[in-house]
Amino acid sequence: MRVLPAPTSTPSTGATGHWPRPPACLRACDLAIPPVNARVAVAGLVILRQRPGTAKGVIFVTLEDETGVVNVIVWRHIYERFRRAVVAGRMLRVTGRMQRAHSVTHVLAEEVEDISPMLDQLLAQGTGRTVSAEARSDTWDRR
Repeated sequence: MRVLPAPTSTPSTGATGHWPRPPACLRACDLAIPPVNARVAVAGLVILRQRPGTAKGVIFVTLEDETGVVNVIVWRHIYERFRRAVVAGRMLRVTGRMQRAHSVTHVLAEEVEDISPMLDQLLAQGTGRTVSAEARSDTWDRR
């Protein structure tokens, strides 16, 4: 797979962006453009993970980017392969196939990548500080 460099400006605003855009990802507002079953990559903050008991091992993940939300379906065999990213990722890049049914768009995950370190990059740019993974887990353990 070829990864394209992140754009330095957005077509809609023309402004120089400070957001570290994941390479070659489609924005949530552009999900209506690709045809059904097209292979796409999306990225965003994880705002919801659901694993209903009646779903036979399927996990539903909702990602949010600067333009909206993306619904992701993670089948059991994909979850087993990318378990750590699906469970612990704060920000994910998901590559998969488009699915549309009843005016709802989903991405059927084929690959899941934890890109949470990009969030640390934002913090470092904004405050001049860095946050290591160990520091985040220590903070969580003390709660």
